[in-house]
Amino acid sequence: MSEELKNNNQQPEENLSEQRQIRREKLQALREAGRDPFLNETWDVNAHSVQIKDNFEEMDGKEVSIAGRLMSKRVMGKAAFGDILDRDGRIQMHVSRDNVGQEEYQWFKKYDIGDILGVVGTVFRTQRGEITVEASKIVLLSKSIQVLPEKWNGLKDPDLRYRQRYVDLIVNEDVRDTFRKRAKIEKVIRQVLEDDYGFLEVTTPSLHTIAGGAAARPFITHHNALDIDMYLRIATELYLKRCIVGGLDRVYEMGKVFRNEGMDRNHNPEFTSMECYMAFGDMESVMEVTEQIFYKAQMAVNGTPILEYDGKKFDMTPPYKRLDMTDAVAQVTGVDFHKIDDDEEARKAAIAYGMDPDEVKNYTRGKIIAEMFEQYCEDAPGLMDGPVFLVGHPVEISPLAKRDPKDPRITRRFEVYVNGWELGNAFSELNDPIDQYERFVEQQKERDTGADDEAHPMDMDFVNALEVGLPPTGGLGIGVDRLVMLITGAQSIRDVILFPTNRPLDL
Repeated sequence: MSEELKNNNQQPEENLSEQRQIRREKLQALREAGRDPFLNETWDVNAHSVQIKDNFEEMDGKEVSIAGRLMSKRVMGKAAFGDILDRDGRIQMHVSRDNVGQEEYQWFKKYDIGDILGVVGTVFRTQRGEITVEASKIVLLSKSIQVLPEKWNGLKDPDLRYRQRYVDLIVNEDVRDTFRKRAKIEKVIRQVLEDDYGFLEVTTPSLHTIAGGAAARPFITHHNALDIDMYLRIATELYLKRCIVGGLDRVYEMGKVFRNEGMDRNHNPEFTSMECYMAFGDMESVMEVTEQIFYKAQMAVNGTPILEYDGKKFDMTPPYKRLDMTDAVAQVTGVDFHKIDDDEEARKAAIAYGMDPDEVKNYTRGKIIAEMFEQYCEDAPGLMDGPVFLVGHPVEISPLAKRDPKDPRITRRFEVYVNGWELGNAFSELNDPIDQYERFVEQQKERDTGADDEAHPMDMDFVNALEVGLPPTGGLGIGVDRLVMLITGAQSIRDVILFPTNRPLDL
């Protein structure tokens, strides 16, 4: 069955499968009888499956008007049973020749699994206890020409599920449930930001002339009218900070960002990011916001602060522990960079531990700490299970964060980890325009020399905005898709994105 679905869009009209041809012939017969289903424009729905089931005592004996997709049909002489799938779930209907009439019953018997019906009828409970709608009127609202996967096996091919998510949603209840939960998580994020902390939701450009706000490869496009190359945004950060400069003291945006990078279980080229900025706040302020978002999203979906994923359990109750990056490197590798101040000495220590001499030959002490954490600590058993805030990031890898006044080699920054996954990134935002300009200069040099093609480019307009004056600000970015993965138990980011990126079938 999956193979047929896979080939549906590749078959010429003369090579239609037998079942699809039969369905087309049924459609033609309907049209010839003046019953073209595609002429229907609307149906008055006044009840849904879950509402009827959850309120049966109130609904028993009442007439309802429902609509949905026919998912099963069992014809038994003068009567038939069928299951209707609506927005909330399934409900059984009973269709009797005596109730709907001989002609309508004969047409109903010809309807196919996947057809969309409007049904008027009375709610009752069968002798077997099944809550059912006794149909008095049935209208075919849309004809399904395709053949759905059969009931017991469903749609299992992961690649096909992602390509034809519309079929996946029809036949797999757990998939529909995942996206209902995702909507709930996004609603909680907005409620925490707006109701608890007074943030304002704003919308910033998706097309940028400078790909800034993160270290990532952008997608490049061309604006014909202006005759300039532009970039799909890799972050919303720099425009949101411009809003803070302009006096919108607490702003956030939840939307798509785009990074022209690899794909795996935790990465998709387009993903949903939530970034928020709090004037007169700092890293500590947005730590609290992070904890509340994670905790309340987990509670809203699962009703408990204990998040379970792949057999592990994580208590999402605030407050979360903190781990210094340099301490983590010392704990895992034994190399204590707190005792090393010189770049050359740091390189020797890294090489002695096993890092590639060619890789680290131009690295500073801070860059080496970050690289050793990434290579040896991120996947160290149990270290980053969390929830945990990783702090103490070197200045070299944090071009938009304030320096720590106690140690100017590091920044006031954290990343939040759960299950070893980075879910968020936050700063006490750098608001010194001179420092910011100098860091951009260093980053631009790395780009120009080819040392780092993901280094941050120079952005003079953003420097100008800082010169106008950015108040002390705490900023936070959360990867919404990864958070949804953890809370719903999804195994791939593609399971929580409705229509993930796929290679075309003809490539």
